[in-house]
Amino acid sequence: MGLENIYWMSAMEIAEAIRKKELSPVEVLQAYLDRIEEVNPKVNAVITLVAERALDEAKAAEKKIAGGKDTGPLTGVPVAIKDNTFTEGIRTTHGSYMFKDYVPDRDAVVVERLREAGAIVLGKTNLPELGLVGITDNMLFGHTRNPWDTSKTSGGSSGGSASAVASGLVPIASGNDGGGSIRIPCSLCGVFGLKPQFGRVPRFPKRYGWETLDH
Repeated sequence: MGLENIYWMSAMEIAEAIRKKELSPVEVLQAYLDRIEEVNPKVNAVITLVAERALDEAKAAEKKIAGGKDTGPLTGVPVAIKDNTFTEGIRTTHGSYMFKDYVPDRDAVVVERLREAGAIVLGKTNLPELGLVGITDNMLFGHTRNPWDTSKTSGGSSGGSASAVASGLVPIASGNDGGGSIRIPCSLCGVFGLKPQFGRVPRFPKRYGWETLDH
């Protein structure tokens, strides 16, 4: 299978192609890293990239598949994580100078579950400071652009994730929503967002505020 259309394949289509050995986790990841290098400067959606770590994980996934081992439903699929969600060993800034050097020592439950499913975290996506407004702009990383018209906003607060998916930088990305933070950027960027039932995905480690509004 060629890589020319990979950026517009769904996460499950990529996972199926990897299971069938039509694509390898390494070539999938490298294709997205190349795409990020080319396109991200125009939209500023991905603000932290862990290319070497992700490539190591892609190689490990490739070995598992070659060895016939059971793999998860998202094995080899690159994923980006919103930068207010804990990622073990990867900087998590909340879009704020207060946390600009903060590196968690554990994953949030949503990240744990993605990894258990075989997904490969390639980096973090931009958000407004502390995720508090409906546009994605902060003093640490600047403004995330709408890929359909870079003069316009990607929305917020999961604007980096929505812009990344709409730009073909990653097939799937995480978000969280208390007052529209998944719904707003997905509608503005023209991508599909899932806001699960409250409690289906635990928020631990707990984020600031929002209580039962936060999904």
